Amino acid sequence: MNTLESEDKKTADAFASSWNNLPGGSVYTVGQFEDWFAPITKDDVTGKTVLELGCGNGSLLCHMPAWQPAFIEGVDLGSSVLSCEKNMKQTGFTNFKITQYDLTKFAGNGYDLVYCIGVLHHLKKPIEGFESVLRNTKPGARFHCWVYAKEGNAVVIYIVDPIRKIASKLPWWFTKYFIATPLVVPYFVYAKTISVSKIFKRFPLYEYSCWIAKRGFLFFRHVAFDQLVTPQTTYISKQTLQDWIDKYPEIDKASAYIIFRNGNSWKFGGRKNK
Repeated sequence: MNTLESEDKKTADAFASSWNNLPGGSVYTVGQFEDWFAPITKDDVTGKTVLELGCGNGSLLCHMPAWQPAFIEGVDLGSSVLSCEKNMKQTGFTNFKITQYDLTKFAGNGYDLVYCIGVLHHLKKPIEGFESVLRNTKPGARFHCWVYAKEGNAVVIYIVDPIRKIASKLPWWFTKYFIATPLVVPYFVYAKTISVSKIFKRFPLYEYSCWIAKRGFLFFRHVAFDQLVTPQTTYISKQTLQDWIDKYPEIDKASAYIIFRNGNSWKFGGRKNK
């Protein structure tokens, strides 16, 4: 199969329509970048080779030069690699490569850190994406992923996801301006309201709302559009992630971690055995 004719091509094209119609630079703050990567820090990256599987427009990747890696590579199936290339050039970091390729089939020379953030849950076969993460991680090196959780996302699964199944079939501009924009207005007000006090901590999506409430309306709309534009989303349970970690003998089990983030997603990773 041509690696640009993957079963995930529709999803990649949908996200490219999102990423390629954003202003230059990252949509994420430095604080968000660091939060997504914890427990990994700059000390784990400085002087190392880094691979991002599913780089989009480089909104995470273009923060990575601040951690002084030796080399960065980004891989994405969609045409968002064009935006990623431009955004990386703006950082002034020169030792990087952006590759348009099916991340589930990608096989590089091995990297010191391989990460896949916000992508596995959009693949037809998420496990194949995770296998690629492991395949591209050097022995003794680190891998790190982030996925939507099945736990804590009932509102999204039962209200937003049915809308997504329709909205993802429409032109991107219609979904962005005529569905995502009006739909996100009540959530914007809700998040800003409940984030002001812990007395609301039992309300749905409280932790996530506190996190996103630090940003303005355009970021809320970007997140809503990302939720609605994709034809494929899977919400992954902690047990599934534990099963993945248990399944592969090349993972150093003592290094593995699964961390609940913002009450509705999972960060997980570890090291490969030497």
